[in-house]
Amino acid sequence: MKFARSPFLLAFVAGAVSAFAFQPVGLWPLMPLAFAALCELLTRTRSLKGALATGWLFGLGQFVIGLNWIATAFTYQAAMPAWLGWIAVVLLSLYLAVYPMLAAGIAWTFGRHRPIAMVLGLAGAWAIAEWLRAGIFTGFAWNPVAATFDNTHLLNAAATVGTYGLSAIVVLAGGLIFLLVRRDWRWAGGVAVSLLLLHFLPRAELAADSGLAIRVVQPNIGQQDKWRPGYSEIAAQRLAQLSMEQRPDGPRLLFWPEAAVTNPMLDERSQPYGAYADFERARAASLVGPGDYLLTGGIALFSKDKIAVSGAANSVFVFGQGGRLVGRYDKAHLVPYGEYLPMRPLLSSIGLSRLAPGDVDFLPGPGPRTIELPGWGKVGFQLCYEIIFSGQVVDRRNRPDFIFNPSNDAWFGAWGPPQHLAQARLRAAEEGIPVIRSTPTGISAVIDAHGQVVQSLPWRTAGYFDGTLPPPAAKPTLFARFGNVLPLGIGFLLVIAAIALGRTGRYRRNT
Repeated sequence: MKFARSPFLLAFVAGAVSAFAFQPVGLWPLMPLAFAALCELLTRTRSLKGALATGWLFGLGQFVIGLNWIATAFTYQAAMPAWLGWIAVVLLSLYLAVYPMLAAGIAWTFGRHRPIAMVLGLAGAWAIAEWLRAGIFTGFAWNPVAATFDNTHLLNAAATVGTYGLSAIVVLAGGLIFLLVRRDWRWAGGVAVSLLLLHFLPRAELAADSGLAIRVVQPNIGQQDKWRPGYSEIAAQRLAQLSMEQRPDGPRLLFWPEAAVTNPMLDERSQPYGAYADFERARAASLVGPGDYLLTGGIALFSKDKIAVSGAANSVFVFGQGGRLVGRYDKAHLVPYGEYLPMRPLLSSIGLSRLAPGDVDFLPGPGPRTIELPGWGKVGFQLCYEIIFSGQVVDRRNRPDFIFNPSNDAWFGAWGPPQHLAQARLRAAEEGIPVIRSTPTGISAVIDAHGQVVQSLPWRTAGYFDGTLPPPAAKPTLFARFGNVLPLGIGFLLVIAAIALGRTGRYRRNT
């Protein structure tokens, strides 16, 4: 019995070890090695039930370690005990591990008789499973295995095959190790040549550099202070100081984080509430000089009767010269239990609340939006968590020149911010559009259209940096034109190839 259980333990350990391939550890070779181990374990499995259990335990180990930052978020909510955070991590991981389980089941079903079929089946099914994970039950796309290749040359492949196609490539790299260990030289050579060819994919040609000046502000305001009574004045002073210090000549774009201003910047209730919101907008806009624009996170409150709050929006406000409100973007992809409480009547009756302060749920906006900034081009918006969803970050009918991704990563402990940055880099590489990130505690960064970090501020550092706005790709990337049709097509083709090769292997074995 002990021997029978050991493969399952090995699957869990392999998954847990693979999590250290993600940031902030970033030992990316661990991910292909983990997939090589998973292929071997699946090959030795004698039943579909065992294959499903192997894949599920692999995923469980990967998610429990990789998502440890979620537990930190619970420590900032007085209404919830800290230990509940680790329960949440485990419960979420129990569910998320279903997707690796499905991929392993498909790979075993069609590839158990032939190693190359196992490799192709796992790579294709894994890409499809990650796409499903990003969409089912509002989706949770955090940490696709492609994110482990953020500091490798293969990040460039995301412009062609997208994140889920790159995830399939990561699995194929693990499959190559598996085939080499088994001395399956012919198929190992084929996979190796395919992976080597990816290094020769052309990089997107960039448009001319505009030289437009920007300043990204990181005030280093922790979640423990952000909503403390009276702290909004301290935060406003810090934002103003960092925004105006050694102000360069000429116009600029000024970027502040998500919820940089914690008091409402729009309030539909009657006075005095509306006046308070007017004051917050005027105070922020007073820092906007001639030709400048300020892009800042803020809160909007809605009221149907001008008396009670009927809803709220997590928003980005864009101010022009003279405090003119140029536009507002409302976050569309909200975080369950963070920005709204599902089944609120039931869960609130047993003492649960959402993680963000307040009893009013945020309302979702209509989706990606592009705003024209005369003299600066077009800006798109993705607020915090929204940036992790591949293929959903821009308005395809009105393609922006850059994306502003204000975020509040102060919730996310030490592991969350670098993982978030890695996924923002994937979006930039996929779309061929630079991404500007401003966060309260880090990691704030400018990412160019190839997914490379041009400038950044480290975690838990107060400061700012001045730079120029990176240009977008001269033409939309292949992924930008076709979206996730390409990686899904690759995934299904790999599974079909696994089915064909698996049947051939079974026929040869039977004869």
